[in-house]
Amino acid sequence: MPDVRPGPDPAEPDGPDRPARARRRPPGRRAARRLLAAGLPALALAAAALLPAQPAGAAAAHHGGHDDPAHTDVLFIGAHPDDEHGDLAAFGQWQEDDGVSTGVVTITRGEGGGNAAGPEEGAPLGLIRETEERTAVGYAGIDNVYYLDKPDFWYTLSAPLTTKVWDGAPQQPDTLEKIVRLIRATTPKTVVTMDPRPFNQHGGHQMAARLATEAFELAGDPHAFPEQLTKERYRPWRPSELLAQHGSTDLPVGRQCASAKLTDPDTGLPLKGVWEGTRSRQQGDTWAQLERDAARKYVTQGYESMPAKVDTPRDKLGCDWFSVLARHGKPVREPVTAQSGLKPLFEDFRDWSRKVGMPWLANNAQPDYPDAPATTVPEAAERPTVDAAASPGEYTGEELTLQHWQDDPCDSAADCAATAKLTRYGDDLYALVTVADDTKGTALDTEDCKRHWRTDSVEIGLDPRGDSDDTSTVFKTGILPFTADGGPCAERDADFHQGTAADTAPGMEVAAKVSEPYTGYTVEVKIPLGSLPGAVDPAAMTANIMVYDSDTQDKTGQTRLAWSPYGSAQGDPYVWGKTALDGYTPPEQPPAGDPVIPLEAAQSADSPASVAQSHRTGVPLAAGPRVPGHHGGH
Repeated sequence: MPDVRPGPDPAEPDGPDRPARARRRPPGRRAARRLLAAGLPALALAAAALLPAQPAGAAAAHHGGHDDPAHTDVLFIGAHPDDEHGDLAAFGQWQEDDGVSTGVVTITRGEGGGNAAGPEEGAPLGLIRETEERTAVGYAGIDNVYYLDKPDFWYTLSAPLTTKVWDGAPQQPDTLEKIVRLIRATTPKTVVTMDPRPFNQHGGHQMAARLATEAFELAGDPHAFPEQLTKERYRPWRPSELLAQHGSTDLPVGRQCASAKLTDPDTGLPLKGVWEGTRSRQQGDTWAQLERDAARKYVTQGYESMPAKVDTPRDKLGCDWFSVLARHGKPVREPVTAQSGLKPLFEDFRDWSRKVGMPWLANNAQPDYPDAPATTVPEAAERPTVDAAASPGEYTGEELTLQHWQDDPCDSAADCAATAKLTRYGDDLYALVTVADDTKGTALDTEDCKRHWRTDSVEIGLDPRGDSDDTSTVFKTGILPFTADGGPCAERDADFHQGTAADTAPGMEVAAKVSEPYTGYTVEVKIPLGSLPGAVDPAAMTANIMVYDSDTQDKTGQTRLAWSPYGSAQGDPYVWGKTALDGYTPPEQPPAGDPVIPLEAAQSADSPASVAQSHRTGVPLAAGPRVPGHHGGH
């Protein structure tokens, strides 16, 4: 149970301006979680979204004796719909057993995610994902989900890039202002958030945790966003407890996990567990099963492919785990372990942790990166023919073996295995990728040539100078070896300029051969080096080659392979391998300019559920400024 003892008088601010920290418990299969959006007709969406769906027997949230309809005892702050789903067992128990209500803040509606159920993307996808989230959290008795209407773009590991997208110019940090306003509006005793640590962690999750940590302190400071107090008539509010999702799997299971006295091995912070094996008196199942039922409502993210029943023996079920970052309104202090030789993203995180007065959060944040692979790309004597075959003299360099990187290991070499070869002719780079695979994934429509990880595909990432901190300054292409129309297709994703290859990489060519009967495929691609964002440094260019293996027809992946298979191989240029271009002198190339990043976001004003919630709670849409005397968002 969270700390729900009486907090400070909201009229009396206390303590210095010193925010705190968070940590994340990632949900189940990464492959399922990176899939994309699903569809509902507009009329069905409007009807279904008016009130959050709630399973039979689920209790409505209590308000702890508070008359304010906006009050919640616990406030979860995440980046996307589904970020809370791994903690619903805890939230549900707190509500059912202790009358502790939970509300959810979701900064974006996940418009940049995948769709395992339909072609929608952008704002239509965001509204569908809102409906999924409101349905899922109903299993834990949660009524209110507040969306901040920030754009969700592609998967990135960069918190700095995320904050640039969410807040635009650095002098307009309104995401933090909105979260402070929501804490003051909902007066929670406990704030729960995600993991801010950079390695292998979505930049949106990192920023949700950073913002929650800062807002935890600032909401009680009368000097922070003073117009919320003088014009909007909110009062300072200091929550008592700050928790963060904790994702380690090497932790006790069974009923005893809830009483174990454990600490995070990196930060030293205490851990709190809530056992998923507890049975819900009102709903009749274990909270592990109810958490699974809720997760399967995220159809667009592929979670419906999770087994319907949790078959783990009850005494082997684990806990929802949280790191305790603050108690009684004050950070839990721990020793600091300094790291040297930090890469820029980790240095940024260390500096942030110092700024908020919690430097122990950065303990051991940067892992010991293994040595990246390296290869030399030879020049072909004649221009290769892009025909998905290696003709004599085309590929004379070494064969690169791709290794298991993520999700389920390959059952055998026939199940999934891959090799790649690289060559260059003039100003063009060529790649030949040969994949063994025993089961075809979904054949997507050609017009649905995007979010390639949903089915069998090849991804190639190129960092022209080998110095990128995130993928906004690299070239990445995803190639489907087959489509519903039969042939291959190619697109760019999560890089400097996304879209179909025809629109974003003029001169790029792709060919594929798919074996019949099916035992795999070969993909060949020509990539004009002039399509890369900036001139190539022939001695420093880095690359990664990845294969996504899907053995189902539900637009979910099961296995991932990579040439450099460490961490988040597709999103972390720090792990990519050196790819020296033998004898190449690149032509002059103008500066690349700014990356193209999608900014389309669904708006709360277009969501019947959000509008109804705003009228019910009195909290304006998208946590905008409150106008005294006006109810809700109007």
